[in-house]
Amino acid sequence: MDSGVETPRELSVKEVTATTDTRDILERARQMGAERNFDDKFIVDIDSHHVETESWGEMAEYIEDEVLKFQAVDHITNRTGSPPYGLNGDLALRYQDVGGRVIHQGKRGEAVEDKSVHRDVILAQRAYETMSIDYTVVFPTQLLNLGTHPQYHMEGVLATAYNRWFAERILADDPKLGAMIYLPFGDAELSCKTVEEFADNDSVIGFMITSVRHKPVHHNRYMKLYGLLQEVGKPLGFHAGYYWADEWTKQINQFGAMHALSFVWCNVVHMTNWVWNGVPEKFPDLKTIWIESGLAWVPWLMQRLDHTYLMRQSEAPLLKKLPSEYMREMFYTSQPLETDHPRALASTFEMIDAPNSLLYASDWPHWDFDTPSVIWDMPGLSEEDKLNILGLNAANLFNLEVPKGMRGVEK
Repeated sequence: MDSGVETPRELSVKEVTATTDTRDILERARQMGAERNFDDKFIVDIDSHHVETESWGEMAEYIEDEVLKFQAVDHITNRTGSPPYGLNGDLALRYQDVGGRVIHQGKRGEAVEDKSVHRDVILAQRAYETMSIDYTVVFPTQLLNLGTHPQYHMEGVLATAYNRWFAERILADDPKLGAMIYLPFGDAELSCKTVEEFADNDSVIGFMITSVRHKPVHHNRYMKLYGLLQEVGKPLGFHAGYYWADEWTKQINQFGAMHALSFVWCNVVHMTNWVWNGVPEKFPDLKTIWIESGLAWVPWLMQRLDHTYLMRQSEAPLLKKLPSEYMREMFYTSQPLETDHPRALASTFEMIDAPNSLLYASDWPHWDFDTPSVIWDMPGLSEEDKLNILGLNAANLFNLEVPKGMRGVEK
């Protein structure tokens, strides 16, 4: 662990720069965790991020195609510009730091003296230790846009390189870090090979499809993949994102408004196709997780699908129960938790069976991240419910070992 800094202090927004230590930024979160005795509670963060492009030169070495590898390394060595070679850019990434007013991710320039492990490991440790988190699932950031890459083959090339680099250079150095490995969903055969390659890796607790893409998840080409995932016994996550170039979102002129809709809309479409076409009936043991869309959309979609299904059941012949009943059996990550309308949130929790289906997620270091106190301070939840949401649901879903002595765990 890296500890070569002065005692952290709580900072104002104006004091935070691109070089500020993660522990200083999260000092208030540390204090809140101490006040709530988080050290005796098992907390799992199902969605945090790193900035993989900061290690693009390392990752490029894992590209199998020698020509593409040369071009990627040449770009890092001899050229400037963003994004790095191979990635498809997205204007919205420039707004993650709230237009430069709140710095979290645009440049993670803080000092790291410890060279014994990868820098990304140290940054992750600083965050999860300060927030009293026991286990963290880390996702890429820029790569989440690969599903809309105009060069079809690049998703598979970069996803494969990233997965291998991440497993060897990051996951192997810290047992408290896990991954839901990126599935290059544009290539169903390669996605199957990816599952086979990483199925036995203990740090890979599941697999992930980036939701920003225009692919029908119910297509027959993916049935082998879902069957393989079910056989392996590891969950499948759909990680949402924004896409300002969609024909709908291109009509929106501000990042915040686009962000509010785009993160939801991609998962709304995939969830509808997933349920309406009976995928849960075909693969009843495949657990699915819907990541980084918040929760407000779920009751709305339950009502919309149930209402229409009851009038047109012949269009969904595989279903044996209401769409909402399938959705209630799925899992959802909490961030960004829409807490502004408490009565609506309470109803949402009831409709999704939150004590058994909700998984805490921070989304650190993004601008709208949530600390564990967001769950712990939630009114209307019992202590048992809070402990489940913060970590015990994740422990059951991903077969994570809970340390002895944690609250809510039988001795």
